[in-house]
Order: sequence, then structure tokens, then C-alpha cells
Amino acid sequence: MVTRNVARSVGERMTKVDTAWLRMDLPGNLMMIVGVWTFKPGIRYPELCQRVEERLLRYNRFHQRVEEGAAGAVWSEDPRFDICRHVVREKLPRRGKGGQQAALQARVAELAMRPLDRRHPLWQFHLVEDYQGGSALIARIHHCIADGIALISVTMSLMDGGALPPRRERERRQATAGAEDWFTQTLVKPFADIALKALGAAGAGGRSLGLLRDPQKGMAGTLGLGRLAWQVGCDAAALALMPDDSATRLKGKPGATKRVAWCEPIPLDEVKAVSKALDCSVNDVLLSCIAGAIGAYLQSLGDATRGQEIRAMIPVNLRTAEHAHDLGNRFGLVPLVLPIGIDNPVERVYEVRRRMNALKGSTQPLLAFGLLALAGLMIKPAQDALLNMFGKTTTAVVTNVPGPREKLKLLGSTLDECMFWVPQSGDVGLGISILSYAGGVQFGVISATSLCPEPQQIIDEFEPEFAKLSLLTLMLPWHGD
Repeated sequence: MVTRNVARSVGERMTKVDTAWLRMDLPGNLMMIVGVWTFKPGIRYPELCQRVEERLLRYNRFHQRVEEGAAGAVWSEDPRFDICRHVVREKLPRRGKGGQQAALQARVAELAMRPLDRRHPLWQFHLVEDYQGGSALIARIHHCIADGIALISVTMSLMDGGALPPRRERERRQATAGAEDWFTQTLVKPFADIALKALGAAGAGGRSLGLLRDPQKGMAGTLGLGRLAWQVGCDAAALALMPDDSATRLKGKPGATKRVAWCEPIPLDEVKAVSKALDCSVNDVLLSCIAGAIGAYLQSLGDATRGQEIRAMIPVNLRTAEHAHDLGNRFGLVPLVLPIGIDNPVERVYEVRRRMNALKGSTQPLLAFGLLALAGLMIKPAQDALLNMFGKTTTAVVTNVPGPREKLKLLGSTLDECMFWVPQSGDVGLGISILSYAGGVQFGVISATSLCPEPQQIIDEFEPEFAKLSLLTLMLPWHGD
């Protein structure tokens, strides 16, 4: 057994946003990011432990535990850190031919509902050494450590040839002063400037998100501030006054169990070709397929969907590329209403495009980030009441994370597929993930079984929805040169 002996150090203050995520755990929705990697050939447990120690533990957060007190939460060294507690072996039950994926999905679902031990660092890797002629690795990382974009960069550093993480001293400096200063400079200061200099001004919003991220650029005059103030006011009202979406069977109180499912990758080049032919973005196409798949699933159960819509919260990255390795949470949320009641695939993708375009220039991601920071300052009941504003009007969380374009290797084994699921907060019971990797796009679904007992049925609708859209695209008039 490999044990890491570390000296106890003065605790590092946790940022307010990360504190909000720490306290958001509920019995039916744990705030864990859960991922699955599959490798061929298999990887061995001792070598994996060594690689994790060499690479992942360069990040302080992965050998620190959380201590909560009256003044808030702090990160402190775990004096009893043991790599074998965080990298563990798994053995799946024996299944017939083709049943290993189902067994892996069942185990992932079980682990998604198992809380991490708060006496130790809030992460764990589960290695299935024998899976479909290779190995599978299940990762569980609490959201208070980092968001999905940061964790992609962090976990990719484990791969062969991956960039080594920054020095710990740099991480400590950024984790304490950097994260709070970023919040102050990026959110508080611009809004304070607006309140002082542009009270009562009005105009038209357009580039507000960019202005807030770089407040000294493009805000030289009262007109620019007035436009931004107007946009902020509109977006704040839109968040506060969001109506409930359609009351489908996917909305309700999550129970104590979940299930997960994922599909085979769709070629990314085909998605790009469809998006180009329809003059829309790749995201428009993928989100339209999600709306179509959910609509088809509900119809297969006999539910009427005409005119129905569900709201999905979509995380928006607020960090720059040079800060991709920095841990912590730096993302906002934007609500997108998905038209699940539109059966025509082309009509649906254009409606999604229209709604996505209407959100461009929105300050809602930064407003949502600010609400999370505010929630981190509150006592737990007040935090729950504030964040319930999102959960009660939302059916799903939908994430889209770009992964590496080429296949990677870990300890000489090829990473064949990777999938992840972000947590759902409050009473949201459906999570949908989109991950691009090595020329393919893969969909994953995690659902509360009380609301959606068979998420594989939703997954099975993704490829047919894309196929219909692709076929209709081929039937459109072609204008050659």
C-alpha cells in the first residue's frame, strides 16, 4: 500500500462559488462529475497509481480535504492521504455476450449516487482491469474542485505525453487570490461601474458578455455603459421571471437511484457537413437532435408533445485558454428552451438556431456566476432557496465539451472512448452530455429512475434523429458553381 505523508499546512480559503457547489449536495443529486474512459489493451493498477501520484497529485486539490467552519470552507492537507483509497479496483459481475457495457453502466449509476468521503480529498478513480478486452476507468470528482473545462485539461495531463501541470506554488496563488480577484475584476467591478455611472441609462445590448469579460475594452462612453446596463437589467429580469417549462414526465422529484447510458460516436465531419449545408452551427445541430430524441422518447410512451418545450441549463465557459489548467469553477449558466414538440427536423434545427442567436450577447452566464458566488456567502437554507430559482423551472442540464482531436494513450494503452456526466442541482433529474473526441461526437444521458427509468431509450433516438436531418439535408437543392 502506497501512503503519502504530508505535513499539515494552514488551510487555503475556498472561493465563494466553489463553496456553493460544495454545499449543493442533495440525496437525489450529488454534486459529482462522473466520467468513464475505456482503453485497449488493458492498463494495470500499480502503474495507474504511480501515474496518478506523478501527475495528478501535483495539483494541491487532489491531496487536500475540505474543512468547514463558521468562517466558511478551507482546503487543508489530508494527513492520512492514501493513494489506494482514491484509486481502487472494480470487478464487474459476469454477463453474457454484449452485457459488459450494461454492467459498466449499472456500476457507474451506483457510484454516481455514492457520496465521496469528506474526511479525505473529494475524488476517486475506479479501475475495471478486465473490460471488453481492455480496461475501463470510472472517475468521480466533486464539482467544488473544478468545472468540466478545467478537469478536461487536468485529466488529459495524465495521458502519455500530456503537459505537466503547473507548479503547486502557482496553483496556490491562483486558487486563493486569483479566483477571488477574477470574480472581483470580472463581475463585481463592471456591475459597480454600471451602477455608479450609468444608472437610468438605456440602449440596446449586443456585445455585453464580451464587455463584462473585458470591462476596460469598448466601455469608454456612457452609451456603451447604458447599453450594458440595459442588457443586464433585461437578463436579470429574464432569469428571475423564467416561467415553468412543460410538465412532462421528465420533470419532478428525483429519487434515490439513477441510470446512465451512452451511444456510439457520430462522425464529427458528418455533423459539420449538415451544419454547413443548413447554415447553422454544429451546436445548433446537436441541440436539435437532443430535442428531437427527447420528443421521440416521450411519444414512444404515448405522451403528446405538440407545442411542448423543456428548459435546459447550458454551462458557458468563462475562463480563458491560458487558465484552462486552473482549478475551481469559472462558468455561468444560460437557459435554453428546447422545442421538443417540433417533429420536422429541419424546422426544429432552425428554431434552435433562432433561440441560440437570441442568447448571443447575453449577460446571463455572468449573472448566474454571480448568483452562485452570492449563494456561497449564505447559510445553507438561504442558498437552497436562491438556487431553487433555477431548478424549479428546468428539466435538464445539457453540456457540450470539446475533447482532443486525436486519440490519446495512457500507459501505452489507447483511449478508445470517453464520456462524462455533470451533476444536476435541486430537483433537476436529467443530464445530457455531448463530448467530441478523436473525430467523433458522443451523447451520454444520466437520469433519475423515478423520472426516466430507461435513459438508453433516449440515447437510442439520437442517431435516428441525426440520420433524418442528414437525409433531409441531402434532399435540399444543391447550388453548384
